[in-house]
Amino acid sequence: MKKIGLVAGNGKFPVYFAKEASKKGIDIYSVLLEDEADRNIEGIVKNYIWLSPGKLSGILKFFKKNGIKEVVLAGQVKHRKLFEIRPDVRAMKLLFSIKDRKADTILKALTDEFKKEGINILSSITFLEDKLVKEMVYTKKRPSRKDYEDIEFGYRIAKKIGEVDIGQTVVVKEKAVIAVEAMEGTDECIKRAGEITNEFTVVKTAKPKQDLRFDVPVIGKRTIEVLIKAKGKVLAVEAGKTLFFDEEEAVDIADKNGIIIVGVKY
Repeated sequence: MKKIGLVAGNGKFPVYFAKEASKKGIDIYSVLLEDEADRNIEGIVKNYIWLSPGKLSGILKFFKKNGIKEVVLAGQVKHRKLFEIRPDVRAMKLLFSIKDRKADTILKALTDEFKKEGINILSSITFLEDKLVKEMVYTKKRPSRKDYEDIEFGYRIAKKIGEVDIGQTVVVKEKAVIAVEAMEGTDECIKRAGEITNEFTVVKTAKPKQDLRFDVPVIGKRTIEVLIKAKGKVLAVEAGKTLFFDEEEAVDIADKNGIIIVGVKY
């Protein structure tokens, strides 16, 4: 592989991908989504263009012009912005053709549009396999038996909400559901839980039939900072399916604040 395309949304995910691909000597051609992508990507990639997420024709034209046959989607578009996007004609046709506007529905339809132009969407963990969460306790503080009971309880509920493509995160305490993630995202879900109670457990999982090409669960330093501010105590995430960015910093902050981070599988 000599070159690859990148559609960069928000967060550290696209930055990490670009750095890892660049280390391997691969030229990256990136569509940076307006009001979402990190400007630092500009200095890493071979070529880039800033476009609105609704400019589907422009996105495809950029990749075709640069001879790109394989593309990775990394980072998200804030879900609430889905209602503010001004789609071009091709994007409008796509939106009218789908049965609903769940994330998976939109992204799978988008994948089909890329395929029509001879472009394949690759797994979004390409070059980032070493960032996947392992089945282990990351922090000095370990979960108690009661913590594990809450983790397993939350894990099964998170899988259920993932099954219907609502979200990836559930917040629980003493086997009661405090908050469930929907369009607002994990951070806002945690903040909302903190307004209700403290000492809670956050569980984040992949969907039961997770398509690794998009919407892979991600945690990082920011997740821990939000958890601390909300006065939570445990972050449990699915091992092998969740990307962990800024791991060293995140664990250090967690240890200093008595937070537990654990990778689990059930």
